[in-house]
This record gives sequence, C-alpha cells and structure tokens, in this order.
Amino acid sequence: MIYQDSPDFAASLDREDPLASFRGQFNFPRDKNGFSPVYLCGNSLGLQPKLAVDFVQSELEKWKDFAVDGHFHSKRPWVSYHQQATAGFAELTGAKPGEVVAMNTLTVNLHLLMASFYRPTPERRKIVIEAGAFPSDQYAAASQIRLHGFDPESDLLEWRPRSGELHLRLEDLADMLEREGSSVALLLLPGVQYYTGQVLDMQGICELGRQHGCRVGLDLAHAVGNVALQLSLWAPDFASWCTYKYLNAGPGAIAGAFVHESHRSPDDFLHGWWGNKQGTRFEMRRKFDPAEGAEAWQMSNPPIFSLAPVIASLQLFQQAGLDRLRKKSMMLTGYLHWLVATRFDDRIGNITPADARGCQLSLIVKDKSIDARALFDRLCERNVTGDWRNPDVIRVAPAPLYNSFVDVFDFAERLSDALDD
Repeated sequence: MIYQDSPDFAASLDREDPLASFRGQFNFPRDKNGFSPVYLCGNSLGLQPKLAVDFVQSELEKWKDFAVDGHFHSKRPWVSYHQQATAGFAELTGAKPGEVVAMNTLTVNLHLLMASFYRPTPERRKIVIEAGAFPSDQYAAASQIRLHGFDPESDLLEWRPRSGELHLRLEDLADMLEREGSSVALLLLPGVQYYTGQVLDMQGICELGRQHGCRVGLDLAHAVGNVALQLSLWAPDFASWCTYKYLNAGPGAIAGAFVHESHRSPDDFLHGWWGNKQGTRFEMRRKFDPAEGAEAWQMSNPPIFSLAPVIASLQLFQQAGLDRLRKKSMMLTGYLHWLVATRFDDRIGNITPADARGCQLSLIVKDKSIDARALFDRLCERNVTGDWRNPDVIRVAPAPLYNSFVDVFDFAERLSDALDD
C-alpha cells in the first residue's frame, strides 16, 4: 500500500475498514488537557469492552437472584463457567478444545505447568529463557531451579542476541542446544519478546526442543490475540497467556493455559478439586477422577467475576475473526512505521523487526539531545497512552479491534508537537 501523510487519507482507511464498527463496542479513557484519547497500550492493558460490563453485571444479578443455585440453574452455570472460554481460546491459539482451559493467572499457571513439565535430574536440570525476559518469567524459572536444589547461576541459561544486535536468532538457540542440550530440561520462551516486539519462531523453538529431548513451554502473554498461533501443530508441551493485554479482559483477569493432548496421565500434574471430572466432582470421592484434557490441570473453581470479561471479549474476537484482525493489524503498524520513518527518521527509531512483528512498535529516541523520558511524559500530557520501558523504549501498539488509522495519524501529530515542545 502507498501511504499518505494526511488526516483525510487516514479517515479514508477507516471508512474502508470492515472492522471499524468494533471500535464503538469499547469504552475509551476520558479527554485530558483538551485532547481526545489516543490509546495505543493494548500490549499492556486492553480497553474495556462494553459487553464485559454487561457480562459482569449479569453475574452479579445472578448471584443476587439465585445465590448458590447460580452454580447450576442459569444461562451460563458457574459449575461449568470456564468452558465458556474454551472455543475462543482454541480458535485464538490454534489448539483443540481439549487442550485449553481458562484458569488462574499467568505466572501461577507457569508454576503449575512447570510442576508437571520441569522434572530435573542431576544430568538434565537446566532451563533456557531469553536474555531480557519479562521479570516474572525470570523469577519463576530461577525459583523452580532453586526449589529442586539446583543453582540458577549455572542452571538458568539465556538465549541472547549477538553482540551489537537487538533481536534473537533461532540459529543461536540451535547452537546453544548443540552445546548444552543434553543438560537442558526445559525451554521456557515467549511468543513475542515484550521489549523489542519481535515475534519469535515458535514452531522452530518447539522443533529444537524435541530434537534435543527438552520440554518446551511458551509464554504467550504478548502473542495471544495478536499473532496467528498453531499450538496443536507446533506441539509445545505447555503454554500460558494472560488475558488483560490484547484480549481486553481487564486487570488481573483469568488467564489461559494449553497442555498438548499427548499429556494425559494423572501422574503428569498436581491434583485439585476442579480438576476432577464435573460428573463425579460432587460425589466427594477420595480417589481423584481426572477431567478430560487440559481441564484436569485446574485447581479450584474459577472466580466468576474475573472470568466474565474474558468470555465477553472472546465473543468479540470470534465475531471479528483473527485473520481479519491480523490483516488490519499489519496495515495499522505499517502505517505507524511509515509515518514515524517519514517524519522523524533522524530523531526517532524503531527496534521492532519489520518481518517479525505483531501490533507493537518499540520506538527509541536516536537524537541524544532529546530526553527520551521527558518526551514520553509530554506525550502523556497530550493524552497519548503508550508505555515506557527502561532504559529508553516507548512502546506503542495499535490494537485492531478498537484502534483506528486516525489514531495512528493523531499519534504522529502529537509526537511531532511533543518533539518541538
């Protein structure tokens, strides 16, 4: 597409956008300092779907009207409420319905899944993460190593970019595993690198793990609802994701998990009441009767008010379709990249690779006479919401469900003003 630097061009793209009507199904932040909101922070916290308000209110009314009977006698019974998310999660992750489940939060799920799939021995005990991993993944992996009596200083390996580079190369991971593979128990790696926005070769990661006899877990926090996934085909052992970013389910909303269908033994996981089959759960048997598939990994009944927005948002994704969302996302980020490069090439750079990106662009200030953090603060004063990541990155992520091409153009306008302020 040949882009143009004009508000009329941006507006024309919005008029032609088949997904434009979804914008009206979200609540946007208030005006600030005389500026309407330009919200480009879906990679950190998605906007509130109006349908989520309806779903939460519906469950509050159900609690009021039915009390304990809401578990069984309602349109969406609480006893099987998590299953309302199954189809949506399966579609977004390229998984079979029996391989996904809504439960817990992201890092809790990573720990529970590592309890299943990180079973170190003195000979094979190491975990591979990426250098600069999101801190919670660092903490989780290091603590798992310590709990098993090993030392993260020697047993937590980092896949890192080459000297002078910013992006991860799959061939470097392959070289690491050629050297260390016989001692590696688990690869715990992201789908999208949170800082640079690089989309990793998840299929290649899974193939390398199998080749070297390592378990593979994927953190899909920045990938789900953003890029196409094929978990059943790629066959990691497990994956987990949060739902408050691109899935717009609200702060602290219930997360999702994937367990490949090849793992079905009751010895594979820790047992909890909600992992028991629904049909025998209330018989209060002493012997655990595992549910089918990933549902067996559940511990407790889900918090309904935190799961209701997930289900509401997944309905919107199913209506929009990930293929259409991905097509629009490529156009949005393409337009954003073009505007930044055209207007600010000597002052603002972009470290997100053009051939491996989702919604996010990670911008850096190339002009060292500009205080990058002060620039970010001036954008905030103009009601632009992105996010700052130390030491010098401004992340902006136009989400195709609710962002417009005019949003992208307005960001460029306000960035220009902030640079000149």
